[in-house]
Amino acid sequence: MHHAAIRAALAALMLALATALPAQAHGDNHSHAPQHGGVVTEVGDMDYELVARPERITLHLRDHGQPAKTDGASARLTLLNGSEKTEATLTPAAAGTLEATGQFKVAPGTKVVALVTLAGKKAANVRFVVK
Repeated sequence: MHHAAIRAALAALMLALATALPAQAHGDNHSHAPQHGGVVTEVGDMDYELVARPERITLHLRDHGQPAKTDGASARLTLLNGSEKTEATLTPAAAGTLEATGQFKVAPGTKVVALVTLAGKKAANVRFVVK
């Protein structure tokens, strides 16, 4: 009977591993790697990719790997360079994208805090460090 208990435990373990594999395979399709050369932060099921340039700041939003709906969305960014603080408001641009143009002080090490508001959803607080 002892061998039967071990076999049952091994069978349960194999079943658990087999059911975990599809979830892992799904994870491969939901990559958190940058797709636009920026810095990615994941909050909940959303990926936020910040592409910060001196003349344009773009925030790409992906929901389960697909561009998020940004109709009626906005983002308020605070950029921190040492003790210097600047702000920017991003509005919808292309599908899954919020953007602002202007003159921004961004360099490696710039910290960015974004308050992202999507229509019908609770605002998300997202943090980045520019590379």
